[in-house]
Amino acid sequence: MKCVLIGPTYPFRGGIAHYTTLLCQELRKRHQVTLLSFRRQYPAWLFPGRSDRDPSQRVLAVDCERLIDPLQPWTWIKAARRIVELEPDLALFQWWVPFWAPIWSVILRRVRGRIAAKVLFISHNVLPHEPQPWDRLLARRVLGQSDGVIVHSQWDRQVLLSLLPTMPAYVTPHPTYEVLAPTNWTHAEARRQLGLAEGKAVLLFFGFVRAYKGLRYLIDALALVRARLDAHLLVVGEFWDDVAPYQTQIRALGLEASVTLIDRYIPNEEVGLYFAAADLVVLPYTDATQSGVAQLALGAGVPVITTSVGGLPDVIQDGVNGFLVPPRDSQALAAAVLRFFEEGLGPTLWANIQAQKARFSWERLVALIEELVGGSSAGEAAGSQSGNA
Repeated sequence: MKCVLIGPTYPFRGGIAHYTTLLCQELRKRHQVTLLSFRRQYPAWLFPGRSDRDPSQRVLAVDCERLIDPLQPWTWIKAARRIVELEPDLALFQWWVPFWAPIWSVILRRVRGRIAAKVLFISHNVLPHEPQPWDRLLARRVLGQSDGVIVHSQWDRQVLLSLLPTMPAYVTPHPTYEVLAPTNWTHAEARRQLGLAEGKAVLLFFGFVRAYKGLRYLIDALALVRARLDAHLLVVGEFWDDVAPYQTQIRALGLEASVTLIDRYIPNEEVGLYFAAADLVVLPYTDATQSGVAQLALGAGVPVITTSVGGLPDVIQDGVNGFLVPPRDSQALAAAVLRFFEEGLGPTLWANIQAQKARFSWERLVALIEELVGGSSAGEAAGSQSGNA
């Protein structure tokens, strides 16, 4: 089929750009795909990070046409014209924050009726983690112009249907980011490079640090864990919150020697180092639709302890590929960490993660997209099956 994929890619950084790039690569194995991407993403005053550009030396990139600038409406019209010119069978948009609602609305209004393509959205978050009063209206207006929405959790499907009760909604697991965490380091080599003793239990918190990620609960849990276990916490990722309160908490608990804070965006070539060194990835989120970091961990073969919020229970199966605990519960986090090490569950969970690789494959996502484009009956069947994924 002829497909137009719309979303970010290199030189922009982060999970959505990586996702769009990997999806484009997988689609291009069997289809003709034009990727329309951005000249610029966010104005600096709207972006909480230090830069939205990827500093990696080993870049994850694909050929694309950089047409869209959110501050130049004429580029939105140019992108719509390009889609009409390509006469695709599928126009596939990425949705993650309502900032893009005006751009997608203009493009869709100028495209619908001029092409016979099916219009689908892949929604990473129907509503943002830190919502504003207008977010529901914007999501409803934009997603409501599509022929269907693919989501990665039952939780997000329910959020979507609360806004658009008749919208065809298809659930399929978020694929892993295995390519970003290659096994270039052994467990021992990674620890030596990071200055970590071989016998130490190493916990990894990875990704942007924001309030809803729940890091403060993990720091409290670490103090409880260390009463019975020699454990070290790696906090690796750019702080979008003020780092000072976390540093104060670490000092108050006497954990200065047991926590390493690496406050920067991690380029692709370094990602695998931290996952190779870790025994466990711990994601104590207080809110979530799904987690790209969880998928990165599973792609690297590292078990995950996370909270039973949002769509995380769709991915992490308690006692199978990790553990689920209640949110905002440091004692439960500590108990799960201690159970993992004291019962020696690492090899069992690792084997289960390897056995589930097909469940989180990019091929599975592309197969669903192909079914949805292939016809309404195929799409309905795919939706009912993937709804139980």
